[in-house]
Amino acid sequence: MDNICGWIAQAGNAPARGRLSGAQKADWLVIGAGITGLSAAHNLAQLHPEARIVVVDRQSAAQGASARNSGFVVAHEHPANSELIGAAGFAGFEVDTAISRAASEEVRQRIARHAIDCDFRDSGYFFAVNDPAKLNQVDAKLATLRALGARAEFLQGESLSRKLGTRHYQAAIWCGNGNALLQPAKYVKGLLDALPENVTVFENTDISGLERVGSGRLRAQGAEGSVEAKQVLVCLNAFIPRVGINDSATFPMELSASLTRPLTDQEFAAIGSVEPWGVLSTRPLGATVRLTPDRRVMIRNTAEYRTRDLSNSELVLRRQHHVRGLQRRFPFLGEQDIRYTWTGHLSASRSGQAYFDRVEEGVFAVAGCNGSGVARGTLWGRLLAELASGVDSPLLQSVMQRAEPGWLPPRPFFDIGAMLRMRVEAVRARTEI
Repeated sequence: MDNICGWIAQAGNAPARGRLSGAQKADWLVIGAGITGLSAAHNLAQLHPEARIVVVDRQSAAQGASARNSGFVVAHEHPANSELIGAAGFAGFEVDTAISRAASEEVRQRIARHAIDCDFRDSGYFFAVNDPAKLNQVDAKLATLRALGARAEFLQGESLSRKLGTRHYQAAIWCGNGNALLQPAKYVKGLLDALPENVTVFENTDISGLERVGSGRLRAQGAEGSVEAKQVLVCLNAFIPRVGINDSATFPMELSASLTRPLTDQEFAAIGSVEPWGVLSTRPLGATVRLTPDRRVMIRNTAEYRTRDLSNSELVLRRQHHVRGLQRRFPFLGEQDIRYTWTGHLSASRSGQAYFDRVEEGVFAVAGCNGSGVARGTLWGRLLAELASGVDSPLLQSVMQRAEPGWLPPRPFFDIGAMLRMRVEAVRARTEI
């Protein structure tokens, strides 16, 4: 089975860019051509219109992890019990929400500025569960979300079924006023296509590390060439160790998802001709599900800490897991109805906060999207460019103050602990998969 991302297949290919070759010189180097890297390149070009900005990516630009996520634009997270109004964690949750709201607005501004057609729907989404016990303290959660600017409503039973076209979900909080949905591959491709003329992109270029050269410059070495620049922005998220940054306290998670064929007119009518929607689980390993504007169903119900990538045979097993999740929600859909199955990576941290820092003179990096890469990645790109350019703001200070990803034990202790934790979370989420 081929590992083909449905979002990327629908978005189509951008014109191919060449590999890095020879000795290149630039004012700015951005490593990573996903949402964060491309957002950073846009802002660098705006701040330094006369500068030469080079972006390099290990594979095709705009087709990595950024294009493979589920397309949720996060302004309001589902609050944990420790983050409710009156709890000790509310103050931090309030700051994080202010950052997320700014990130969500950043996405809207990018889409409008560059006229990106990415199926953007500013209609909120659901925190939904099959087991009502997994959505507790509903009144307090509604009050918390509303106090921080969200629109929030509790739905259950028949009223929820009419919204989603399935009886699988028994209780949900719909959350809007900032939360939105989009097609991620179309969005990141739109950022790529809209890059200014002073930005050069090299694809299929694996940077093996950074070294100091004369006059305070840095050299990034690839297999067939190099780039010298005075300032380097590392936007690799889960793959930040590839350039020698090993102390970010973030780690990769491998996820897999499937996308079905479009529902027929008959099938769509049978589920009530509902509006497109998105569902996030309240459990870390619960399923993420979407009904897209073109009537396809996307499901992501695996997330694993792994020391090596999934093989094709292992992806077949994950696809079977997707089928079981689909049939719990829409029994008429089977494996024969899946058109695409793929894997992707997100960057996580123990605390849920990002690594965002000036690593050393001339080197700046960010990692740890923790599942909210569309909005956070867009904002991080701008703020990282501003940090590197000496532009300060209260928002940048808030992001840097919250950037405490938490301590990780050394390997192999972390590997063992992470895999055990994931197994426990999978058991806790079994009704939501």
